[in-house]
Amino acid sequence: MLVHQDEPYNAETPPDALAAQITSLDSFYGRNHAPIPHIDSASWRLRVEGLVDRPLELSMDDLRRRFPERTVVATLQCAGNRRADLIEVRDIPHQVPWGPGATSTARWSGVSLADVLDEAGVRPEAAHIAFTGADVSQQTDPPQPFGGSVPVAKATSSEVLLAWAMNGQQLPAVHGAPVRVVVPGWIGARSVKWLQRISAQAEPSDNHFQTEYSVLLPEAEPGTPGDGITLGPISIHCAILRPARNAHLACGPTKISGFAFAGEDRTVARVEVRADHGSPWTRADLDPPANPWTWQHWHATLTLPAGEVELIARAWDSTAAVQPESPATVWNLRGYANNAAAHLHVTCRP
Repeated sequence: MLVHQDEPYNAETPPDALAAQITSLDSFYGRNHAPIPHIDSASWRLRVEGLVDRPLELSMDDLRRRFPERTVVATLQCAGNRRADLIEVRDIPHQVPWGPGATSTARWSGVSLADVLDEAGVRPEAAHIAFTGADVSQQTDPPQPFGGSVPVAKATSSEVLLAWAMNGQQLPAVHGAPVRVVVPGWIGARSVKWLQRISAQAEPSDNHFQTEYSVLLPEAEPGTPGDGITLGPISIHCAILRPARNAHLACGPTKISGFAFAGEDRTVARVEVRADHGSPWTRADLDPPANPWTWQHWHATLTLPAGEVELIARAWDSTAAVQPESPATVWNLRGYANNAAAHLHVTCRP
């Protein structure tokens, strides 16, 4: 792991682990705003309240006994993934300089959030489902638990889980035990860990981190209400995993590989790669997706010239959206949602 901070713990997945279809538990990225809570699953309770006909208080045994277990393979990704590329354009103070490894894929098991909401009886006037975790952040004034919300339509989709297992094992404390939300296709901040409360409500969550995870335009003043675009579904993007950044290689035919991720229920339709601006694009071979909620790996072979070379990769999704070529075009004050084409520098010797 590439550890950016020990407390709160923030660490990204190394490139070799990103090349696997499923990320191992000890390589899965960690993004936190507070110390990791350690919660006794036997005494843990989940409250479901707000605009519901039947408020619930559920234990772990209740979840297992009253609802069918489901499994979804899904990629989670921090909204700040690849922020380091934006920092090269212009500094972004006080933010974690994530490379391409603030993303990972796991096999999640638990119960459908839709099933739990159905038992609670969500009222017609509820438009959003809000989540509150047990992790209390000192970054807010006053300190508050991490939280956020998603629209009812997303919350009641079959892929959204209350997960207690990860890759066939009990959910680790670092990833949200005893139960976390998993919202496939959306930024990781909406997959709230250490879940304690679910609330059906007419408006989005008023939690600090619901609006913190928004894109502020370059001319905006941070802290001004309504000055950002709240983040939800992930935009199409890709990363180059091999060769390594700043690698020294022999010139000639060279295998280039990486992953692409489309977010929401979109898939990756095409990936292209080239060596330096102006050279022709080469279409990469694209692995089929495990399902609509996961990344897709790609690989291509380019003939690299001697000298300094910049590798560039870009992807299209199934709606024909394509990545912008330069990180400068998507730079923003918090460094979120970088979906610019991937750039990687190498040196080739004759």
